[in-house]
Amino acid sequence: MTRKNWIPYLGLIGCLAYFITTAGLVVTGAPAFLTAMELATMLSSPILLLLLTAVPAGSTKGKHTARQLSIAFMACCMALTCAAHFVNLTVTRPLIDAGVSVPLYLQIGQWPSVQMAVDYLAWGFFMGAAFLCASFAVAREDKLRRALQCTLLACGALCLLGLLGAVLLDVNLWYIAPVGYGLGTVAVCFELLAGNKQGKRRGF
Repeated sequence: MTRKNWIPYLGLIGCLAYFITTAGLVVTGAPAFLTAMELATMLSSPILLLLLTAVPAGSTKGKHTARQLSIAFMACCMALTCAAHFVNLTVTRPLIDAGVSVPLYLQIGQWPSVQMAVDYLAWGFFMGAAFLCASFAVAREDKLRRALQCTLLACGALCLLGLLGAVLLDVNLWYIAPVGYGLGTVAVCFELLAGNKQGKRRGF
């Protein structure tokens, strides 16, 4: 199985783990689900980085540059996401469990807070920019690639809209972004799988 064949499957597994742990946290509020969700979030960012490397890019200089930018932006997202959740897992939550009064502005899940600002920057701005650049990199050679380009464009736009909504208007508007990077990523995975089945000779 080639790299382009297995990466979309890995993406779907990552999305499934994220959805299950997040749903478990929302329904139960259990600390175990919070830990699982944070670990799934940390693991999903490098998976998304891999997923962008499987996006079929055009051969022109501009599209090559857009592809490089998409990977660079997603790498920034990965670094910030892992940093924010690692700090929460190893510092903030142990301090709270030990009875230390950690200010709300240093806790994840609160707003405004330092850790949430980092998370919003990662999953809103950098991920949104990564998806937008990836959409510009795709060569519009057939219907599947045009559909993939539209999906990536929508993912990026929703991430950026969620970030702007949270920062400028209402923090609840942030939930526009998860539609982009959650459901949108699932759609991207299926479109990549469909392209793989269409024929290896096209390199899709």
